[in-house]
Amino acid sequence: MSRENAWALLTQYNKDHFHLQHALTVEAVMRWYANELGYGDEADKWAIVGLLHDLDFEQYPEQHCIKQQELMRDAGVEEEIIHATCSHGYGITVDIEPVHQMEKVLYAADELTGLIGACALVRPSKSVSDMEVKSVKKKYKSPAFAAGCSREVIQRGADMLGWELTELIDKTLRAMQASEAEVQERLQNL
Repeated sequence: MSRENAWALLTQYNKDHFHLQHALTVEAVMRWYANELGYGDEADKWAIVGLLHDLDFEQYPEQHCIKQQELMRDAGVEEEIIHATCSHGYGITVDIEPVHQMEKVLYAADELTGLIGACALVRPSKSVSDMEVKSVKKKYKSPAFAAGCSREVIQRGADMLGWELTELIDKTLRAMQASEAEVQERLQNL
């Protein structure tokens, strides 16, 4: 699947600025992780998985990771992409277990990008560029902050990867820092 086709599919079901920004952020983070973890030859696939992972969430939040299987199959999306995108709902809405490293990274990083994004919004700079891991960890420990970002899922993701929470936060923050300008540019061109 090309990025152009993935974007067309995403925007067919998603119009809200917040959801599009999240999709672009997770796309960039997944590309960064693919390159960081030695899967550079699969970086485009990892990015498309990140872009499409919440395909059904805006219109079908109660059927998240369930409805998108149908939507993707109807659009001719390959089963590997469907499995990968839906596996981030493992134990929440579906029983599709993350198996491949790409799926485990998506599971771990998805919620964390939301938490880090919320941390950025309360900073004077409104950016991740000057953020440190300790700032994220402090907000992580406050359950009332960005309460919609499940700490349990983030921790479970770190465990799946065999990483300490601090390592997951550090890598995801670096991924977001490396891609922040690109994501902002894409958002301005919508």
